[in-house]
Amino acid sequence: MNPTAENPLQTRADFERAVEDLVEPLYEHASPGGARVRPMTTGAHFPPVAAELEGFARPLWGLVPLSVHGTSDQWDLVRRGLVNGTDPSHDEYWGEASDYSQKHVEMAAIGLGLALTPDRIWDPLIESEREQLVRWLNQINDADLHDCNWLFFRVMVNMGLRSVGADHDWEGTQSSLDRLESFYQGGGWYTDGPAGDGSPIDYYLPWAMHFYGLVYAAVCGDEDPERARRFRERAAEFATEHVHWFDDEGRALPFGRSLTYRFAQAGFWGALAFADLNPLPWGVLRGLWARNIRWWLNQPIFTDGGLLSVGYRYPTLKTSEVYNSPNSPYWATKAFLPLALEPTHPFWQADEEPLPDRPETVVQPEPRKVICRDDDHLFALSLAQDSIYGAEKYGKFAYSATFGFSMAGQNAGLGEAGRDSTLALSPDGDLYKSPAPESVAATEVDETTLKSLWTPWDDVRVETWLAPALPWHVRVHRLETSRPLHSEEGGFALDRTGDDDPTRFSHETEGATARAAYPNGTSLVADLRADREPEIVPAEPNTNLMHPRTVVPTLRKRYDAGEHWLATVVRARAEGPVDFDRTPELVAAGDDRVAIETADGASVLECTADEISETDGTE
Repeated sequence: MNPTAENPLQTRADFERAVEDLVEPLYEHASPGGARVRPMTTGAHFPPVAAELEGFARPLWGLVPLSVHGTSDQWDLVRRGLVNGTDPSHDEYWGEASDYSQKHVEMAAIGLGLALTPDRIWDPLIESEREQLVRWLNQINDADLHDCNWLFFRVMVNMGLRSVGADHDWEGTQSSLDRLESFYQGGGWYTDGPAGDGSPIDYYLPWAMHFYGLVYAAVCGDEDPERARRFRERAAEFATEHVHWFDDEGRALPFGRSLTYRFAQAGFWGALAFADLNPLPWGVLRGLWARNIRWWLNQPIFTDGGLLSVGYRYPTLKTSEVYNSPNSPYWATKAFLPLALEPTHPFWQADEEPLPDRPETVVQPEPRKVICRDDDHLFALSLAQDSIYGAEKYGKFAYSATFGFSMAGQNAGLGEAGRDSTLALSPDGDLYKSPAPESVAATEVDETTLKSLWTPWDDVRVETWLAPALPWHVRVHRLETSRPLHSEEGGFALDRTGDDDPTRFSHETEGATARAAYPNGTSLVADLRADREPEIVPAEPNTNLMHPRTVVPTLRKRYDAGEHWLATVVRARAEGPVDFDRTPELVAAGDDRVAIETADGASVLECTADEISETDGTE
């Protein structure tokens, strides 16, 4: 059941209604005292009380902006829950918040409420209730927090307490802000933690680092003007880069962790407006923001009870993280921050405008990507980034807004471990390794070519080159191994809906080309050296972000010990069946060199042996 199904999501009133419609089904699962929300029984790595606090607090990211100039029927419940959850003598008390507690994350939304809607969340409380709320929130000032975007939760809490004149730690807030600014890499880019310390560039940059910085700039800019200026300038610079991660329909590139937060992807555009910042025309910002929310709310992301599910484009736990409780997806309501603006603000007065003209390829060295647009297909060629969240979310060769990416399944063996857009190797043909970020020894961005060195075992070395050749992309690998190895390389995963009717789909595995065509798309991978076996591999269900059932066109071979060159071309379209032609061509293939040109004779890649080494480091 989609609670927003009848909402056209065009006007401000439509988006106000959307907040209420999204929040109501969740709060129906609130406890009698209002402090805990438990809609389902799946769990996260933190205790249930923290997950139940999530359910109470995360909708506030939408309710608070809505209530700056509007109203909500939920405030009686919220205030009751706020009082009981911070009362140590009440059965629904949220408990103490120790070092690194998830409870600190959820405090931030309460801080936003104190700053923007004190008439809803502070003024109605009696003195004793205020005191217990302040005491509970101030635990964040005595606790150790993860050295990443979590420091902004301390900032949000103290910003709120300061706004209502309550006890707070402003010196500690400034220290946290200084530390957060040390993560800045230049050009508008932050890492989510110390650079070079396993801190990748992913969506935590727009929906956390920039989002909270812009909130701080808007609320505290008068008393901290220099820092506010820096936050605004960096966000404006980043906006001109981040626009390339969105397609004309509102879809964004899926990459990295926490993708179950879904239309939090729109939060950055809304935060720009909240900070009264328009590095792009107001109509373009309004369009980016609205199209992303509309696209998401038209997808099957809801449970039968109208709750936001854990998953991406559909409900599945297989793409989630250990910290995703049933309530986690409601961080998506951060997208509604522009509702805090006056209805007369230029953001709301502007008509939606389409995306500006963009080049077919955009090189972004900071996240190690080349953003590619092939008509209606937006995808990114990508180099691995270090992350504990693994190879699939940070180490694939390509990430597509249309076809998503797949996680490893439960089963070992060929075709069972999320091989789309990656190369996997196995000594035994059973257990495979893909380029996990921690085993990638070096990466380099060389104009539109991405280079990497992967050392899955001490006696195995793989040099890889990635380059766009739109509408195709090209991959070249140079494999050095002292042992026999099995290889498997996949193209884009494809929705296999329609496979109950043989007249509606086709699998072609001729020569060295694997091509799958279904009603919703066509995907192809081909070996330019014509020495690997093609196959269409059914993926384990529910492992792909976009579709629960997919196939992956795949190339396979067993290699003897020695040196080997692999040359691959890949293409996909969201229509099927489509016949692809004008494939890039291999024009040179020797023991120490491979060269590839487009069908028109333009050079795509020239690769030579030992072009990148571990001593080069990672750029």
